[in-house]
Parts: sequence; C-alpha cells; structure tokens
Amino acid sequence: MNEGNVAPLYQQIKEDIKATIEQGKYKVKEQIPSEPELSAEYSVSRITIRRAIEELCSEGYLIKRQGRGTFVSAPRIHRKIAEGNRLESFTKTCQNYGMQAGAKLISRQIVPVRKDDKDFFGFGSDELLLYIERVRTADGLPIFLENLFLPYQKYRALMDENLNDCSMFETIERVGKKAIHDTSRRSLEIARASSDQAQKLGIPVGEPLLHMNCYFIDQDGIPLCIGRQYYVGSRYMFEL
Repeated sequence: MNEGNVAPLYQQIKEDIKATIEQGKYKVKEQIPSEPELSAEYSVSRITIRRAIEELCSEGYLIKRQGRGTFVSAPRIHRKIAEGNRLESFTKTCQNYGMQAGAKLISRQIVPVRKDDKDFFGFGSDELLLYIERVRTADGLPIFLENLFLPYQKYRALMDENLNDCSMFETIERVGKKAIHDTSRRSLEIARASSDQAQKLGIPVGEPLLHMNCYFIDQDGIPLCIGRQYYVGSRYMFEL
C-alpha cells in the first residue's frame, strides 16, 4: 500500500480490488482470493480485508456465497425510463444482460385501500387489495424489494399461485387477461434501508435505496396495479 496515501488502508485495498475487477483481472462470476490470502498479499489484518470486501459487496462489485467464497458480481443493471415507452419486466431486463432472474415470495396479504389507492383504482372505502411482497434477484444477488398492490376481487387467484421465480407481469396478464403496458405516473426518490429491508436484501442498514412508485395501466389506460419498489442503489441504475 502507498504510505503517502492518507486514505484508510481498507479504502486503498477496496479501490485496488475494484480496479482489478474493472481491468478484467477478476472476471464476472470468478472467485477472488480468500480473506487469509488477501491479508497475506496486502500485509494487513483480516479485519481490514473484511471491511474492504464488505464495502465492495455493498457497492455491487462482489457477492458472498455461503460456504463457497466471494465472487465477482455481474455489472449493475441499467433500465431506461422514457415517458410513453412500454415498460419491460425485470425478467426480460435480466435476460438482456445474460442473467438469471429470480424471485422469493416474502408475503401476500389482503389489505384495505388507502386514499392514494382509491384515487388510482376508483375504489370505494370498502374495497380490498392484494399485497404481494417479493425479493427480486439477478444471478442470486438481491436487487430490489417488490411490493405490488392489486384489486383483490380480480386477482384473488394469486393467493394460491406459486409466485417464486416467475415474472409478475406475465402472471398478472395470465390471471387478469390484461397486460401491463405502461404507467400513468411514476416517482423516484432516495431512501435508506431499514433494518427489515437490509435483512431481506443482504445489505447494511442505512444503505441507499431507490424508491420507485409506479401506477401500472393496460393499453386502454385501465388501472391494473401499483408497484412500490426499493432498489439497491449500487446494483440497479435508472437512465432518464
């Protein structure tokens, strides 16, 4: 390490490993040396190496696999947003990157409507929504928390569906006979991961998240569902 560099050792090591990844020394999905090996290579403690590795994992450069080691992660996924453009499902986006899309169902519940929901769907106060929460992954790496709200009466069959490792866009079309075409409006803001979100996404508490609200409609402009998603900022990028 450069003794004249005022940056902490873990930061220097982190930047050095990042550079080797960007230069192609470590390939995507390739296992990097173990902590003891890196500790010996850089002549620093394992604690220093561990912190550098943890930050690289948080930033999406590396991924730890239980019992197997640490591997170079796939590049951050990009998704373009353009007014009036038809939206692409996460499953399709992953396919474009040569990655395997995955999904783990966390919960599904029947919930009352809130004012924002009523305004979008044109519901009365006695209507119910089906709330589905999943963790979406790309090659096993958690990318975002998917929170979908759908009219319960129309989509009640989803209560019995296997919602693991499938596209909700395709499932919604199959069950409701209407395809998600676009959004009537959407918003994007920065949030910080709560302890619950951090646990589900495998990131530190307080990690920056991209919080997106989407109001999905079919090709006739009829409301279909609401998405309130939380993307790991270091693993997913929106191009505006």
